[in-house]
Amino acid sequence: MKKFLKKTIAFSVFALTAYCIFIILLGEFAPYYFLKKNLNYKLGANGHLFSRTRQATAATDVDILFLGSSHAYRGFDPRVFQEYGYTSFNLGSSAQTPVQTKVLLERYLDRLNPKLVIYEVFPGSFGSDGVESALDVIANDQNDRHSIWMAFKTNHIKVYNTLIYAFYRDRFNRNAGFVEQEQREVDTYVDGGFVEREMKNYTPRTFNPREWKFKSHQFKVFEDVLDVLHEKQIDVVLVMAPMTSCLYEARLDRSEYDKRMAGYGRYYNFNEFLELDDAKHFYDAHHLNQDGVQIFNQKVVDVIFKNTDSATSVAEYE
Repeated sequence: MKKFLKKTIAFSVFALTAYCIFIILLGEFAPYYFLKKNLNYKLGANGHLFSRTRQATAATDVDILFLGSSHAYRGFDPRVFQEYGYTSFNLGSSAQTPVQTKVLLERYLDRLNPKLVIYEVFPGSFGSDGVESALDVIANDQNDRHSIWMAFKTNHIKVYNTLIYAFYRDRFNRNAGFVEQEQREVDTYVDGGFVEREMKNYTPRTFNPREWKFKSHQFKVFEDVLDVLHEKQIDVVLVMAPMTSCLYEARLDRSEYDKRMAGYGRYYNFNEFLELDDAKHFYDAHHLNQDGVQIFNQKVVDVIFKNTDSATSVAEYE
């Protein structure tokens, strides 16, 4: 029995090593995407996370830290908040779920040391499997034990394979010469983590009514994130950023979601009291154009900091 166990362990070690070597060779030399469809390493991917995480290593002691999905890094412009005397950093990332939020906070929260966290809580983030966001974080940030935890929480072959390849690239400093351009097609990276989109107006369309679908483990990790912030005595405001009314009104469980978020603390759904024009203030169904960002950010300052607006958070009237 002992001999069999030793052989099993030895074979397992050999098989795992061979598999890792195969993945590395695939990542380095496979010429076509279809040959590595379960390996998706996109350095400098859409969203400028590479630039954001590199800048986060140097930023310290900000007034405001923004968290969340693309609604965050395309929705909160540090330049607007700077006009009111607030320093800030935007740690949003594409399709960010609470799992990726927790990983990024583990790495950067102590350094950024914010007085306030504004956490953008797009409902879709709680229904995502997190694969897209995990791949983005793995390819565009340094990898560590938190990456391994994220891979197990996501539990997808593409994430495991990409992480193996990423550890190899980190170990041998393969990204040392990479420089992400501030301007990439229609996107421009702005210091502080914001991505400004080239001005465009959205053409509204009709969406079929449906409810959001959620994954329970995402809420569990979300609660863990809030616990960490509260333990460090950091104030937290939860925010649902504006989306087009044609999309928002097609979601049937809006009030139930608002009540759930309000149960976690101070929460504002800006879709309920900020009047925006779908055709003038958005570039797609989900995201504000720069005109919309300016209006939204001004309203955030009024509601959260100046207390001069009549808007009421769900938490205040529940």
